[in-house]
Amino acid sequence: MNFVDALRAASARHDSMLCIGLDPEPARFPLAWRGDAARIFDFCAAVVDATHDLVCAFKPQIAYFAAHRAEDQLERLIAHIRATATGVPVILDAKRGDIGATAEQYAREAFERYRADAVTLSPFMGLDSLEPFLRHRDKGAILLCRTSNPGGDDLQAQVLEGGERVYERVARLAAGPWNRHGQLGLVVGATYPAEIARVRELAPTLPLLIPGIGAQGGDVEATVRAGWRHDAPIVVNSSRAVLYAGDGDDFAGAARRAAQATRDALNLARAAAVT
Repeated sequence: MNFVDALRAASARHDSMLCIGLDPEPARFPLAWRGDAARIFDFCAAVVDATHDLVCAFKPQIAYFAAHRAEDQLERLIAHIRATATGVPVILDAKRGDIGATAEQYAREAFERYRADAVTLSPFMGLDSLEPFLRHRDKGAILLCRTSNPGGDDLQAQVLEGGERVYERVARLAAGPWNRHGQLGLVVGATYPAEIARVRELAPTLPLLIPGIGAQGGDVEATVRAGWRHDAPIVVNSSRAVLYAGDGDDFAGAARRAAQATRDALNLARAAAVT
């Protein structure tokens, strides 16, 4: 089963479009662990244990581990997800982008060291920077397309010769000549629902990873209406709103309640979009 198949299966099994982003900040941990980077695995694993039946994917962000010299904890965490949340894909949020032998090393890092099912990538160095990742046929590559940050306009919204915007060109390439083995997806921010709709028009069947709901303020209904199609998965990410829903002994229970509420809101929006 390749990444896209696994994503569809987990989404159907858990009736979920929700992805939980694992962005551990020790300064925001529960009081008993606050400030202790040695507890990164414990914190994230507790959230995984409490929520794994509510999600279609987990998305650890590598910088939150590397900044604390906790890459070994990231390895343990992904192994724990595989053991505890059987069939739930892991998207390594690394946003890598390079060419040649360096890209090959990044691909080994994502897929051999960490054993992720997919990785986020920057496409702006072109197809040859993606090819080392695409050689791993069962893995996914999710390309930055129209990101949720305001500064994305600086490049992504620029108009190319012929009238196409940069993000539209990325979507068109990802849906067409670059997607040789059906491995590609796109990152499109929830803060730009009109652009989500445009990307979905250009890439009608690609998985869309959509950050920006929750703490970043993206609208759930607008996001689902713009991106969801019955034959095209969306992966709607929430990180801080779930991870830090509570700071006491029941932080994992609070995370579960927040994840349940988000999953239910997404499903209500889907039902409204269908009707």
